[in-house]
Amino acid sequence: MPRLKLTVTQKQMLYALGKFYEALNQPLVEKPLKLQTSKKTFIDLLLHSGIFSKKERAIYQNLETLEKKNCLAYENHLIKFTEKGLLELEKIEKEVKKFLTLKTSFHEEKFPKNLQTVINT
Repeated sequence: MPRLKLTVTQKQMLYALGKFYEALNQPLVEKPLKLQTSKKTFIDLLLHSGIFSKKERAIYQNLETLEKKNCLAYENHLIKFTEKGLLELEKIEKEVKKFLTLKTSFHEEKFPKNLQTVINT
């Protein structure tokens, strides 16, 4: 299956929704319940986070585009991932994990003593 062409903002929104649902449902792991949120509540959450510089209307349009690309669906006004959306989220998480692995490896790594460094003045 070819990879969807999503903008950076759309990828961020999918990732944010995935992480939000993960945090929301973590206490319910052993229960047969899954919490979901409405589009309005999620948009308010994104606006309140300050991560997105987009206005409410732009966020709404990005969510609509994700729905048109069959990544998200709405059931009784609640956002849910489609199978395609879950696959895309998994790809995004793998990509993010690579960056986080690089970051932590540089902080935890013992560097060889023969590295050359230059001081810029």
